[in-house]
Amino acid sequence: MRSLTPFSPSILALCFGVLAPVVQAEPQVSIRLNGQQLQPSWETLADDRFAAEFELPEGILQLGDDRADGQPLKPFQRQELNSASRFDYQVTRPGRYRLLIQTGDDANLRLLPVRQESKAVEQACRPWNGEAVQVPVADVFENGQRLRDAYSGNTATVQNGMIELTPAPESDGLLLIEVADAPSHQPRDWRNATVYFALTDRFANGDPSNDRSYGREPDGAQEIGTFHGGDLKGLTSKLDYLSELGVDALWISAPYEQIHGWVGGGDKGDFRHYAYHGYYALDYTQLDANMGSEADLRELIAGAHARGIRVLFDVVLNHPGYSTLADMQNLGFGTLREGMAQYLPKRWTTWQPEPYENLHAYHNLIDYDHPSWSRWWGKEWVRAGIADYPAPPSVLVDPVKGSLAFLPDFRTESENSVGLPEFLSRKQPTRAVERDGYRVRDYLNEWLTNWVREFGVDGFRADTVMHVEPAAWAQLRQKADEARKAWSAANPDDPMAGEPFWMVGEVFGHGPETSDYQANGFDALINFAFQAEVAGSASDCLRRANDSYGQYAKLLAATPGHNFMSYASSHDTSLFSAQHNGDLMRQHGLASALLLSPGAVQIYYGDESARPFGPTGSDPYQGTRSDMNWDDHAKPEVAALIRHWQRIGQFRARHPAVGAGSHRQLAESPYVFARQHGDDKIIVVQAR
Repeated sequence: MRSLTPFSPSILALCFGVLAPVVQAEPQVSIRLNGQQLQPSWETLADDRFAAEFELPEGILQLGDDRADGQPLKPFQRQELNSASRFDYQVTRPGRYRLLIQTGDDANLRLLPVRQESKAVEQACRPWNGEAVQVPVADVFENGQRLRDAYSGNTATVQNGMIELTPAPESDGLLLIEVADAPSHQPRDWRNATVYFALTDRFANGDPSNDRSYGREPDGAQEIGTFHGGDLKGLTSKLDYLSELGVDALWISAPYEQIHGWVGGGDKGDFRHYAYHGYYALDYTQLDANMGSEADLRELIAGAHARGIRVLFDVVLNHPGYSTLADMQNLGFGTLREGMAQYLPKRWTTWQPEPYENLHAYHNLIDYDHPSWSRWWGKEWVRAGIADYPAPPSVLVDPVKGSLAFLPDFRTESENSVGLPEFLSRKQPTRAVERDGYRVRDYLNEWLTNWVREFGVDGFRADTVMHVEPAAWAQLRQKADEARKAWSAANPDDPMAGEPFWMVGEVFGHGPETSDYQANGFDALINFAFQAEVAGSASDCLRRANDSYGQYAKLLAATPGHNFMSYASSHDTSLFSAQHNGDLMRQHGLASALLLSPGAVQIYYGDESARPFGPTGSDPYQGTRSDMNWDDHAKPEVAALIRHWQRIGQFRARHPAVGAGSHRQLAESPYVFARQHGDDKIIVVQAR
């Protein structure tokens, strides 16, 4: 989640007041590799926060007192640090690593692998000449077996360990080889999942009557951060389209109720930024009216399940949404500075800045020190740096208790029982009920998992995972598993009844490797490395992905239950089509590179149709969230691109070996690899 909205200078001062420095010395931590002392050069990030980088060969890295009992150190994990600590890390992948250490009262450390561009010489991509291709298959298929190219439908019989086939003209030299009479259904494996991520508001509008819920209005300009009308009914209307792509899981933006108003968008406050993306929650127990009704949600999930598609909710434990003028006025929390009411219209949310101001200027009207802010979330629920609320540290100093983009930070680590926030106790409608003895995370877990218990939601994509303590995620997963079992028992005739819950997490910058997050509730983490290291190069030709494909398959095979989800475009990074100037051949190649990758994969809506970058203002990520380009689908060149994605996607859906199998390169020219998972075997050829 990246939806940055700076606050006014007064709020910045409040948020950063906790950093009033007591200057700390550089960390005095013994660092040894294979018994040899290392002398790091420390970079000062803050007065008590430091970083150092090392080029590490294989071996044992030891951090701390060598006389103490060692405990294993996992990359990316925050570890408490004291004078008697010692951590041991086995370096199995030589490379560059970054060590972050915080000194002082809350001393801790984290070790992060540093991703580097491959220094290997890229293998040349050769144009396919349109001729037939001889393929060695002896190590996979037997003489006399009849094989089929799933792309063209053409068949051939294995003779002397070889077959000859001509790729389809529009395939760019690709052959997708399977046994011609193979079973039509193989046991499904989440390592072979194809997850389609649709930002619901920007995908398809199934019910225009809900487009302006809660008084939300278009801005009449570029509509960068306004609601565009996409909803649950729109998603339901496109389920057949998703099925044709081979999709078996649909990740939708959080549909529960968001803040009703807007905040200033981007660094310059140059557009009204509403919560169209689902990351600014107001009430976790209600559907947002822009998304539709509970009947719409039930219809979506039932329709998806009937087509073999699971539905995943995006969920946020780290923070709720900002306060807005609309919510202050309508829900009765916070107050204006004395005399400022004269500068507001009857409906506060229609306020306009003066010509010399931007949209951040509305903060100047608000008294953030007033005790009436207790009627909002309250100091026991969030850190916000206003009124008597605790002030969060910088997220660089404390990733768990810090505030992201000055959003109020849920106190999920607190062991104190709390009542309902005052605004929720008065809000109607809501299903939020006060519970005796509940902590903050207990309420959040109940609210989120009720969507599983009542509606049959199949999984969560968890936002900002590194900014919430692992124990809270583990508890969410436990409650989700319980809710899933209860839903299955109540709905035994549903096609997905009895399937386990699935949870994938966003740990920004994480790659395909294992980590402790997967011991705290997660089945998989998003693989950021694919976009950075594989997608662009392999979209020219698949042989450039071979090393990564081999590494991914080995990681999956080496650790039972391990999985990751690779992607090429996202709402928080970039659009592949924009990176490559709308080049349809690169988008064509992306289908092959992504959909033939080991592990789960994520299609971002419009990857398959080269959706163009949209208006973005002073926030560079807004352009990645443009409207789905349905009108372009009628263009012959885009229709051909979509057919290409469909053929590869359906091949992947039939064969768990694609995502879950072993990987072997069989030939270099043409490039040929095999995948096998149990009895399922496939061969992929690209004559380039």
